[in-house]
Amino acid sequence: MAKLQHSANILVADDEYDFRMILESFLVTEGHTITTAEDGADAINKLQEKPFDLVLLDIRMPRVDGIEVLQYIKQQYIDTQVIILTAVNDVRIAVECMKLGAFHFLTKPYSVDELSSLVNRALELRAMAIELKVMKTTISRLTHSSQLIGESKEFQKSLDLASKVAPSDSTVLLEGASGTGKEVFANYLYKNSPRAEKPFVALNCASIPDTLIESELFGHEKGAFTDASAMRQGLVEIANGGTLFLDEIGEITPVFQPKLLRFIQSGEYRRVGGNKSLKSDVRIISATNKNLFDEVTAGRFREDLLYRLNVITLHLPSLLERKDDIPLLAQNILIRKNKLREKKELHPEALEALKEYHWPGNIRELENVLERAIILSTDEIIRPKDLLLPQQLNMKQSGSGNGNQKIGSAISLDELEKEHIGAVLINTKWNKNLAAKLLDISLKTLYTKIQKYNLKEE
Repeated sequence: MAKLQHSANILVADDEYDFRMILESFLVTEGHTITTAEDGADAINKLQEKPFDLVLLDIRMPRVDGIEVLQYIKQQYIDTQVIILTAVNDVRIAVECMKLGAFHFLTKPYSVDELSSLVNRALELRAMAIELKVMKTTISRLTHSSQLIGESKEFQKSLDLASKVAPSDSTVLLEGASGTGKEVFANYLYKNSPRAEKPFVALNCASIPDTLIESELFGHEKGAFTDASAMRQGLVEIANGGTLFLDEIGEITPVFQPKLLRFIQSGEYRRVGGNKSLKSDVRIISATNKNLFDEVTAGRFREDLLYRLNVITLHLPSLLERKDDIPLLAQNILIRKNKLREKKELHPEALEALKEYHWPGNIRELENVLERAIILSTDEIIRPKDLLLPQQLNMKQSGSGNGNQKIGSAISLDELEKEHIGAVLINTKWNKNLAAKLLDISLKTLYTKIQKYNLKEE
């Protein structure tokens, strides 16, 4: 059940001055923010200036009537609820308004209790509609831990800064290698902010084709391109009032960067194929595994956009920098990943093997390794052999007191990557799906690497 939205932005559109003032006075005492419009044209102008949660709309108004305003609202602002308030007691008009998407048709005179109840129900419906859309964008996040776990010095330093930044409305840039938990930190910032009761919407910029990212963020109008069979809201509209998390922000193209910069500066945007400026109020948290200053130097990222994004920069340590946290993280992962099976525990040698490994895939790789070990272990104890860590990078398995002698030596990254991928393929017996999951890359990327390095199954 959606939570009641106690404070909402409401537009009151009626050509009778006294009626507008009475409604405004009543709704303000209910805790809402009220804007008034003296006719239909004025109502449309006010709608274009800022988003509203609810519109109380008269039918008979000069210049533009209520029916036209209702049609405009449902074409442009799908989630905005509309309650028709009119002295016209006509069933046909009432039916027409409901078909066009009005929440309710209320005939004057009416009691304040009746109006208050309708307003609350309309806002509940809007909140549920928003929650459903947000849920569709966050299902993939449900499999990951929402907890921030760690006692190491480096981790606590990041957590301390996050706790200071969370209550502000400043944009935050999360920097860290892939798999360090940037989205978990973004969730922490959101849940400890004044926007915690509003939507949290996430977008992985690397997973959206360049041609579609603008449509995904800002929405599109019907007919804007070949497959645009209907108007579609963008994520900034769904996230209005809440938080927008842009993961892998370094992947957005130079073509789209000016449009994102304009939105961050003004809160204004246009749907693809549209010519009307819309507004949305969101806090932006972004994340990257790239050095964006290097990207600026290389001409791939706008300097002015970077400075808008990194008002606060939060660096997340790699798992290699916080190895003391591995026992805590491993215990938490085993509990989360093993709910439907018998309890599993790590053998001391297995835990030591985890601590010796250098974890290029960070926490995400640790999760994959332990999830697989839960399946492969034959009893309640997870042993080193169940971990399937690359032998040349796992000192316990290799029996080498110095680990992989190539780490830190004069060897190219390509050669090191070739050996690492080759070792993973050997240890997974060339199960490419399993190897891709361990390496935290797509199956397509794995095939590309196999071809690049001429790796062959022996």
